[in-house]
Amino acid sequence: MDKLDLVVEQWQKQKPHLDTTPMALIGRLLRISKHIETRIAQCHKSFSLTMGEFDVLAALRRTANESCLTPSELTDALLLTSGAMTNRLDKLVDKGLVTRCHSEEDRRSVTVVLTEQGRGLIDEAIEVHVSVLDELTASLSSEDKALLNGKLNKWLEQFEVTP
Repeated sequence: MDKLDLVVEQWQKQKPHLDTTPMALIGRLLRISKHIETRIAQCHKSFSLTMGEFDVLAALRRTANESCLTPSELTDALLLTSGAMTNRLDKLVDKGLVTRCHSEEDRRSVTVVLTEQGRGLIDEAIEVHVSVLDELTASLSSEDKALLNGKLNKWLEQFEVTP
């Protein structure tokens, strides 16, 4: 029994006609999300990164095209506005983790590339990041993880259209 059980019980007494199942489900998801976000932010902070900076470095690192993307490709991959992406890139450039490279053919065309320092940092950080994710899901069996992942994927389709 957790605190949400009490909330649901109280609402059932006050408004017995309401189905409080979605309230309990979403309430638990929101609480779990806060715990997860806090722990992941601590992990990234240990590498002097924000969660957003980590996401940019990870997106660059996992690409197959020599770890470079255009700012537009990064914006699309991370579901950000161009202003938010510019802000993140500026900070990562200042830290020496990425560089912006202008095309020789078209100076307006820019790609973002991991520096050697950025590549080394994300290679180290992703290992710790995945360890943290393992810790966060340790109470779930492999079968539970697969089932939950499938159900959440299905639910997410309600909100996001995949190309």
